[in-house]
Amino acid sequence: MAQVTLRINGYAYTLGCQDGEESQLEAMGEEVNRRIDGVRLAAGPSGEARMLVMAALLMADDISELRGRLEAAEAAIGAPVRPDAKLSRKLHRMAKRAEDIADGLEHP
Repeated sequence: MAQVTLRINGYAYTLGCQDGEESQLEAMGEEVNRRIDGVRLAAGPSGEARMLVMAALLMADDISELRGRLEAAEAAIGAPVRPDAKLSRKLHRMAKRAEDIADGLEHP
C-alpha cells in the first residue's frame, strides 16, 4: 500500500492508497485545496473544519449537478448508462477514506 502526503489548507495529511493511485489522490487533494482557497476568497478566513465542510458542500453540489446531467442523458437515449465497476469500487474507497478523514477532524 502506497502513502501520499497531501498539503491542504497548510496542513499535511498522510494517506494510504492502492499502489498506482498516488497521482489520483494527489489530484483530489489539489482539488480540495483549490476549493478551500475559493471559500477563503469568497468568505474570508474561517476555522479549518468550516472551510473543509464548505469545500465538501461545493463538491457535493457539483456531483448533484453531474448526476442530473447523467439522468437527463439516460432519459434522452432511453437507457441507463452502465457504470464502470472498477471505477465504482475506486470511488467508493476514496469516499470512505474522505469520510474517515472528516471523522478524524471532528474528533481530535
